[in-house]
Amino acid sequence: MRKTAREISELLGGELVGDGDVVVTRLTGILSAGKGDVTFLARSAYAARARASQASVIIVGRDWKEPLPQTLIRVENPSAAFQRLTEATAPPPVKFAPGIHPTAVIAPDAILGKGISVQPYAVIEPGAVIGDDTVIGAYVYVGHEVRIGQQCMIYPHVVIRDRCLVGSRVIMHSGVVIGADGFGYDSGPQGHKKIPQLGIVEIEDDVEIGANTTVDRARFDRTLIRQGAKLDNLVQIGHNCIIGRHAIICSQVGISGSCVIGDWVILAGQVGLADHLNIGDGAVALAKSGLHQDVPPKGKVFGAVARPAMEEMKIEACKVRLPELFARVKQIEKRLGEGGEEKKG
Repeated sequence: MRKTAREISELLGGELVGDGDVVVTRLTGILSAGKGDVTFLARSAYAARARASQASVIIVGRDWKEPLPQTLIRVENPSAAFQRLTEATAPPPVKFAPGIHPTAVIAPDAILGKGISVQPYAVIEPGAVIGDDTVIGAYVYVGHEVRIGQQCMIYPHVVIRDRCLVGSRVIMHSGVVIGADGFGYDSGPQGHKKIPQLGIVEIEDDVEIGANTTVDRARFDRTLIRQGAKLDNLVQIGHNCIIGRHAIICSQVGISGSCVIGDWVILAGQVGLADHLNIGDGAVALAKSGLHQDVPPKGKVFGAVARPAMEEMKIEACKVRLPELFARVKQIEKRLGEGGEEKKG
């Protein structure tokens, strides 16, 4: 890329402040930006980063008033503007030509739609159905009777086990495993006896699943990822869970079996859920929270500290009484303040 600040400002419909002829050749984050780079300030709360930046051009919000030595471009949404600039200047995305690589292994009765691309060493088992314009990457395994919709992008080394259902425009990144057995055992004196996991995983349209994420098949019926949900890398979804529409599940979240996650829920990084919980629509769990109870719609929760069980139970019991105890302390302080000194005399 080689553009002047003025060209970038015109592309973004921004307000140019400073030298419009300065030339930039690279887009990068504000912490690593140097001379010849263009970057952006996502929020005014990060103002110190802008002051310390060595970038030649910084895209800032309309409300940014502080003068800086760099050329500034004021826009309504710096993050969205920077994304537009990235898309306008980045190399074209890699596209896979339709066709079947000769090393792919495809069952004779598998049904393949129009315009699909099957890359080297992919395996497609009997009874599978794959929709139009879908890409099956190298070394992907598509199990028996799996159904995949149209315009999906299945990146290399994805595994989709038998009978699972995948909607249209679904993206699965490398290392995803869909439909491995749920973690279910009957435990007794002789050890742990495996409970058969006879259900499936169903993934609706427009879902994206990050690298090395796993979604377990149900013990019975289905594990369901609903339309528009976005799962980050390294997420674990247990058997019989339901993930709501447009939910955001961030990296290293672990969801135990039979949880119901509502629409538009956000589970931040490393959140853990006990089994059989209900998380209401629009709820948010902040990073590293451990959830052991249901969360109401639009609820916001945070916190988890591991201690010996009885100690933690006592602490939790005390926490419930904190408002009452605080009120009593205030009353005592008030009485001491009114007559304490006189009583001492």
